[in-house]
Amino acid sequence: MNERRRALPTRDELRVWRNYIETAEVLRTRLAARLQSESSLSSGDYQVLLALSEAKLETLRSSELATLIGWDRSRLSHHLGRMEKRGLIRRTACADDVHGVDVAMTEIGSTAFRAGSIPHLRAVRELFVDALPPDSLAQVDTITTALRRHLDLDQES
Repeated sequence: MNERRRALPTRDELRVWRNYIETAEVLRTRLAARLQSESSLSSGDYQVLLALSEAKLETLRSSELATLIGWDRSRLSHHLGRMEKRGLIRRTACADDVHGVDVAMTEIGSTAFRAGSIPHLRAVRELFVDALPPDSLAQVDTITTALRRHLDLDQES
């Protein structure tokens, strides 16, 4: 039992963990609310459009897009259906794979993404960057890098 007890986080470690998780969730929620109110894009829409904006010809295979943004294929498929109805993206069958689907950003999607990016980036600055002195921002970078390495996230990108 003593070995098991040592494997669990201490009270102080749990306090740090909860503060981190709760603060990150509030930050995500506030950024998502600002994005929605200032651009009519959800955070999911923005994630999809950001990935497409960085892709060659603003097009990705849906399976590749799901991996890039960390969503399962079912969730992505449903979300893409909603985005397609709003004219933000277009889905077409892959020319080289009968079962594959290519997802492309439309002109409407590109316009919405560009219009949403400036207010979103301002919100990131106001809610995150401005809250931290430069040395703390560097510490967040160090911590995030260590976590990404520990979780093998850099191999997925």
